[in-house]
Amino acid sequence: MEIPQLIIGGKKAILPIVQGAMGVGVSLSRLAGAVAKEGGIGVIAGVEIGFQWPTFAEDKLQANKEALLWHLKKTREIAPQGIIGVNIMVAVNNYAELVTTAIQGGADIIFSGAGLPLSLPALTQGSSVAIVPIVSSAKAAVLITKHYLTKHHRLPDALVIEGPLAGGHLGFSRSQLADATGKHSLDNILTEVLVAMQELLGEEASRVPLIAGGGLYTGRDIARMLKLGAGGVQIASRFVATVECDAALGFKQAYVDATLDDIVIIDSPVGMPGRALRNAFLGEVTRGLRQPDTCSVHCLKPCNPLKAPYCIALALIAAARGDLADGFAFCGAEVHRIDKIVSVAELMQELITELREA
Repeated sequence: MEIPQLIIGGKKAILPIVQGAMGVGVSLSRLAGAVAKEGGIGVIAGVEIGFQWPTFAEDKLQANKEALLWHLKKTREIAPQGIIGVNIMVAVNNYAELVTTAIQGGADIIFSGAGLPLSLPALTQGSSVAIVPIVSSAKAAVLITKHYLTKHHRLPDALVIEGPLAGGHLGFSRSQLADATGKHSLDNILTEVLVAMQELLGEEASRVPLIAGGGLYTGRDIARMLKLGAGGVQIASRFVATVECDAALGFKQAYVDATLDDIVIIDSPVGMPGRALRNAFLGEVTRGLRQPDTCSVHCLKPCNPLKAPYCIALALIAAARGDLADGFAFCGAEVHRIDKIVSVAELMQELITELREA
């Protein structure tokens, strides 16, 4: 069969696979570049991207901007003709500055979730960058699309539909997460969004491809989403266990060693549930042993350091460096199926072979 291409805002990816962004420091230039080189869409995670910068402690905002520019340059060197995206969370304190920096650095696409990216059209006006909101419901998809049309006279270039089996922060309640294979399954949400967008836009709905993500593991999963009407898929966790993933080996090994019983739903300091790997650090969080005295990072708007059970930025930075005694790893629901570390090229070939067979 002929594998469909994924076209977002005029940018054409040979393969309909978006590598999901993983922060802090898990998907940077090495991983994003490798995926883009293989024909998918490589995505840099913009959150606290400057944590390795020497000036991060003195001027975090400047360090993040400089690091984003550096990683975009390195990604382009790896994949000169590839499609490169940056994921910028609405909830970060320096959202507008990072969007502007991503454009300056030559990003092809800006993915944006963890809130409604209603200001994204204004922030990107006059540039050629494609904008792709991340949503978890038909209601959010319609709200954003109506806002873009009414206020900015444009459509989103695509939408990522993220289901309840995804890793990291989740836009679902705990009761909805418990129904992840029922009413609130990715398949059902994707279908609801397709119907809602067609009712809203008619034939114009085809201009906004839907990218389905959350709990997708095999090429057969990709085929299922494409048959349902998705234009492409987003896969994240599988790319952690690759040679090119930017996280430390210890982080990757935690994925390889994970069992089904290791996967837990935690409460994040930003007020959202998240899916992660159980470890001693999270046990200490539960016992109240990790509450920060002050906020040294000031990363996310919803986080109140006086009430936060731990500093999520410092925990994720430690984990990316391989220090899981002082941090933890977010993960998707299928992480327990990963049993080895492979190259991005090997993983992409496996997925495409399975997709063809399906």
